[in-house]
Amino acid sequence: MRDLRPRAAGPSPRRGAGVSPPPLALADLPGDAWLVGGAVRDGLLQRPTADCDVVVSGDPRRIARALARAAGAHAFVLSVQFGAWRVAARDRSWQVDLLPLAGEAIEDDLSHRDLTVNAIAQPLRGGEYVDPFGGLQDLRAGRLRMVSAAAFAQDPLRALRLARLHCELGFAVDPATAAAAGASAAALAEVAPERIFAELARIMTAPDALRGLALMDSLGVTEAVLPELAALRGVQQSRYHHLDAHEHTRAALAETIELERAPGRWFPEYADAVSALLAEPLADGMTRGQALRFGALLHDVAKPLTRAVSAEGRVTFTGHDAAGAEVASGMLARLRTSARLSEHVAALVRHHLRLGFLVHERPLTRRAVYGYLRACEPVGVDVTLLSVADRLATHGRGADAAIARHLELARRLLPDALTWRAERPRPPVRGDELARAVGLAPGPELGRILGELEQASFAGEIAGREQAIERARELLSVER
Repeated sequence: MRDLRPRAAGPSPRRGAGVSPPPLALADLPGDAWLVGGAVRDGLLQRPTADCDVVVSGDPRRIARALARAAGAHAFVLSVQFGAWRVAARDRSWQVDLLPLAGEAIEDDLSHRDLTVNAIAQPLRGGEYVDPFGGLQDLRAGRLRMVSAAAFAQDPLRALRLARLHCELGFAVDPATAAAAGASAAALAEVAPERIFAELARIMTAPDALRGLALMDSLGVTEAVLPELAALRGVQQSRYHHLDAHEHTRAALAETIELERAPGRWFPEYADAVSALLAEPLADGMTRGQALRFGALLHDVAKPLTRAVSAEGRVTFTGHDAAGAEVASGMLARLRTSARLSEHVAALVRHHLRLGFLVHERPLTRRAVYGYLRACEPVGVDVTLLSVADRLATHGRGADAAIARHLELARRLLPDALTWRAERPRPPVRGDELARAVGLAPGPELGRILGELEQASFAGEIAGREQAIERARELLSVER
């Protein structure tokens, strides 16, 4: 049983540093004030949080400005409609939202919240928790239960948030709560896409993302916010697959998450380098590893659009990689993600089959490796990992041998991909030097020759400036 004994009033520990901002002195706020929502819940569960919601009986604007001055932070209006203000650290390490009391008493305010575990108030001047709906008991039981049946109708986003808390906390969902959330799922289509993506991103980056996605499916949330993904259900694949497209996608995501957590399992010599790359910030608050999860989620998203069956009964999905990149880009644009994240994920989808195309190329030439890495940049490492996860999730006919061949090739390509990313290959001679040496004017032909020299250098066919110029002369003499 969880230990939920009350502790000293005040904001919960912060993400990263693990401490609350000392200058805020929230206990000294004028009038009555209560810490509410996720900060109380996470504090009781001893989970760090960077966000605090505080309900005040006084004027939120005046209090926000006073807190900002004391903390050296920013204060700005969060919602004119609801009179909410936010105080945020200049380094973005924490934020406090100040909300006016909704109703005559804190119990009235809590009645408008979604789940009982979020409807607990902690008086900042000290005293017992205010828990009119049994949230403390639900925390002890590990249960997500609605405050009222109207909660999800008031804000359909709460259905998606339910899935997020389900996978973040590992709590079970009360059946009546699941039913109410499911009844409101279709209305998610009317919710601002930025709010949807914020919740979806947290689901996808949670340790148990698959748990959240499964609840989204069962509630009908996936159909509302990611209909292209829901369309994968029941799409039968070729004999080389043992799952339909939907279940294969889940399996590929599971393998991607496992590879992200423990790259040494498949790439022991390069585990540290892979881990460092996947930990790099990319866009929209995500790392490259977390963006890779989106690549896995969407890698086969165009299979329903490209499925064909031959007269002999052979199932194909010709072009689903290129078509999938377009679909994925459109989905992320609809969710108002950054262009960088959209382009990155689309590139993963577009190139996820390339490594598989090289498996049967014997011998594998250095020129073929160059072609693969040049085509896939700047996601050469990422898409190599995605390709492995995709292959590991495929257990149809001849799977064991196919997986072994795929892993062998990936292990050959990965060091080159890492090196390419650290220092992209260059021709052994500068463009202006080559132009003077062979009598070429700047233009497309010079660029093409430089590209050929870069490829030849990567393949080990030439070394140094003189050999590069000689090769250029040979190329020009053949063409002329």
